[in-house]
Amino acid sequence: MEAFYTIQGEGFYQGKAAYFIRLGGCDVGCHWCDVKESWDADAHPQITIDQIVEEAARHPGRMAVVTGGEPLMHNLDGLCEALHAAGFQTNIETSGAHPVSGKWDWVCFSPKKFKAPHESIYPAADELKVIICNRSDFAWAESFADRVRNGCKLFLQPEWSQSPKMLPLIVDYVKENPRWEVSLQIHKFMDIP
Repeated sequence: MEAFYTIQGEGFYQGKAAYFIRLGGCDVGCHWCDVKESWDADAHPQITIDQIVEEAARHPGRMAVVTGGEPLMHNLDGLCEALHAAGFQTNIETSGAHPVSGKWDWVCFSPKKFKAPHESIYPAADELKVIICNRSDFAWAESFADRVRNGCKLFLQPEWSQSPKMLPLIVDYVKENPRWEVSLQIHKFMDIP
């Protein structure tokens, strides 16, 4: 769908320079999604892996973040291999709704209520990032925390439009449950993509 060089705005790598590769196609359908134009894969031109990597290599940062839509709707083995060959750290942001493909340096698993995760995501996840829209989402987040591997980073992130209401609750929750951390969408505060 699009690719751009920016700052990673959330999660474990927030604040780092990153080349984002946003793939078209999503069958999860979150009502609060901020890139709904990514949902229809056919609405976006097909480009080759070589073209993607060539454009990424024009920038000095060597962290590539593959996102969507839902990137695991696609087989990502070839893209990962080509990015690694070009010297990139490969990160993915996914709902985990499809089988994991590709060899990733970092897997951000952000489950969504609209489509259950595939079992392959649990051992692969380096980061569990749960979006908090309402109070019941805390229990929902906990339902995933014990399924990911030991060492997986646990983040709670307010849904942007609910942030004024939910952020104080998240802060209190993290203080009471210190295995979790707060993630904010700092790119939105900086008004960058």
